Amino acid sequence: MPDSGERAYAYAKACGIIGKSFVGKRVRGLEKASRLSELDRMVFPVSAKSLPEKELLRDLEKRIIGREVNSIISIVECFSKPPEFFTLLIRSYEYTDLLSAINASREKEKNAPAHVDLGRFQTVRFNFWPDIPKMIEGTAFEFLLDKLEKAGSDKAGISLQSLLDQHYYNALWNALLSLPAGDRQAARKILSDEISLKNSSWALRLRTFYQMPADEIKPHLVDVLAKGNNQRSLAKEALACLDYQLDNYSDWSSWRWKEFLNPPFETRHWQADPRFFQNAASRYLYNLARHHFRLNPSSLDTVFCFIKLKQFEEDVLTSSAEGLGIGMTVRDTISMLGVE
Repeated sequence: MPDSGERAYAYAKACGIIGKSFVGKRVRGLEKASRLSELDRMVFPVSAKSLPEKELLRDLEKRIIGREVNSIISIVECFSKPPEFFTLLIRSYEYTDLLSAINASREKEKNAPAHVDLGRFQTVRFNFWPDIPKMIEGTAFEFLLDKLEKAGSDKAGISLQSLLDQHYYNALWNALLSLPAGDRQAARKILSDEISLKNSSWALRLRTFYQMPADEIKPHLVDVLAKGNNQRSLAKEALACLDYQLDNYSDWSSWRWKEFLNPPFETRHWQADPRFFQNAASRYLYNLARHHFRLNPSSLDTVFCFIKLKQFEEDVLTSSAEGLGIGMTVRDTISMLGVE
């Protein structure tokens, strides 16, 4: 495990980065931007670019994600031997990019989709696209090879995403439990809630947008039953809500995550809104990370919370850019995300 010197250095560096990041009160400063070029200058005051709006949107999003990833890697590399838990947190981007690459290959797209450069933490050889087997040969993703051959239905994308989610979160949970108990108290709370909320959000989306029945949804949930979780399934809340009527608020009255549902009094005919739920859940996890970031500076929990805060900042910045691209104000985007 990392020694006290590495922990202190990582914490000090993380505090310096967070102090300059668009989290907390600094998020509201983004509302001053009324054009993409203004947002670009605000986020990248030294390296802003002069490009047409459409080109600038894609370029700005790429630079935002790249900067967030580099910040995360810079903290993890403070440790001579980074715990596997941190390595997997970085590689969450690889899981997302691999799914995009597989989908692009299936659609016979001419150009390879963009991917985030993770440096020494990257395992997938994206330069071999569209040859997916060659891309993942010798990596933790080889288990997908036989799945890819069988997946040919309209719902193949859903199946692949759930497979990757299940693989990622089970690996991440087990890596978390390999840390000393004092280094994972906050991380365990936040990660367990994240998995439960992701399952619930996924269940809502599949029911609402795909009219998928309960029996078909269950295999898509991340059912973490790793040692140390007292055999409590983190799919429990999602499984419970499969029996609730989507248009009957009273059905949800005793549900654990009911506070993240859209209020019943805002529309005459209430319907559970997956987008509202997802934004509310994201805000809750962000506030948890902010709360725990400075509570125990010597704990590895600090690094986990730092990574979550930077990923939330990434979501706010890319969403603001996309909003400006379609004529929304940054204030409206931030309000939609529920940022306080």
